[in-house]
Amino acid sequence: MSKALVAYFSASGVTAKVASRLAEAARADLFEIKPETPYTSADLNWQDKNSRSSVEMRDASSRPVVAGKVANMGDYDVIFLGFPIWWYVAPHIINSFLEGYDMTGKKIILFATSGGSGFGKSVAGLQDSSPGATVMEGKLLNGNPAVAELKDWVDSLQL
Repeated sequence: MSKALVAYFSASGVTAKVASRLAEAARADLFEIKPETPYTSADLNWQDKNSRSSVEMRDASSRPVVAGKVANMGDYDVIFLGFPIWWYVAPHIINSFLEGYDMTGKKIILFATSGGSGFGKSVAGLQDSSPGATVMEGKLLNGNPAVAELKDWVDSLQL
């Protein structure tokens, strides 16, 4: 397998748990995508149209600032990119992350957690932020998938 990175954004810790197991299963490095200004519970209240997350998601050009960078992004051929589904797409901080690097020639495999929706238009929304890369819908990883289950999925990708 190519050198892999699991990069993820987790607002509540759910995606973080899955990402950690996926990194173990894929024998990949792990990087948390953190907003420069952390989200509060009020920021994440999707029922409040004026909450930070609601305002960001209504504006397709919104790009929350990412705190920190992957120092050696050029070393990775495969990036497993994880996030919670927000409004049927990836949170805009994922676009910010992708736009911070030259992703040319990389394979980006999405994984997500969701309370009820699928990937929606996530692939299309992220492809524009990573020109020259192949972005593919991976898998919804809800619940508590075991490392062995994740390893089977990674192996099935034949990377």
